Amino acid sequence: MRIIVITGMSGSGKSTAVRVLEDEGYYCIDNLPVRLFKRFVDLIEKAGESFKGVVLVADIRGREFFKGYENAFRQIGKAGHEIEILYFDASDETLVRRFSETRRRHPATENCTVSEGIRIERERLSSLRQIATRAIDTSEFNVHQLKDLIRRLVRGDVSDNPFVVEVQSFGFRYGIPLESSIVMDVRFLPNPFFVPGLKAGSGLDDAVRDYILDTPQTAAFMDNFFPLLDMLVPAHRQEGKAYLTISIGCTGGRHRSVALAEATGMYLQRLCPAVRITHRDIEKGQQ
Repeated sequence: MRIIVITGMSGSGKSTAVRVLEDEGYYCIDNLPVRLFKRFVDLIEKAGESFKGVVLVADIRGREFFKGYENAFRQIGKAGHEIEILYFDASDETLVRRFSETRRRHPATENCTVSEGIRIERERLSSLRQIATRAIDTSEFNVHQLKDLIRRLVRGDVSDNPFVVEVQSFGFRYGIPLESSIVMDVRFLPNPFFVPGLKAGSGLDDAVRDYILDTPQTAAFMDNFFPLLDMLVPAHRQEGKAYLTISIGCTGGRHRSVALAEATGMYLQRLCPAVRITHRDIEKGQQ
């Protein structure tokens, strides 16, 4: 039976991973004491249920977790089960920001700052990280990217150096996407919002797209932007990143940024087989 242990830093995306794995057909249990790991796996096996496998979530919340986990993993392996340890991590800056957004208390200790809690947790998890099957740094992931990576990982679609380029349109009116690696402002291009018959459409419509892409300004922009991506995309891949997020913004994220994101995504497909195109703000209103 396939056994996946989810562990790692608080705020690094473990809960998101569990929800994905439940949808994939795994039986998931959170914060189970280490001494019960082997017994629980045996019960699931004897039950004869049609699960793809078992997911055990254990982290710093379970104070007992750090006593005897190596022996627990060894027992499960000796019983003939395939065990994988997925260690989720993120930069200290990212973790602090996520805790401030959710206003959660860090579970490492009582009455300490988030930064101190992160330091303590890293120390306690250091030996576990060393034996992990795979470490996943979620610092630059949004929730959709993380879900996609987990699905591909458990389905066996992820290589040792996974790399996905996501091109997304957005509206500056609603803020720059935090996960952006590259941000391009295309508000200097002609705006279909002010053209009768085009205002109600979007950059996905043929008439709007043609109006934007057929202008000299857009042609000059693509002649300079695309060769820059020819250099930047391979450079980011060599850094070992799993995701490169290219965010293209206009005022409202409905016309210009959408058309340019589509054109950019199609261009990049020759550089990377895994290119995703998303439009964050296309439904949020007119520009």
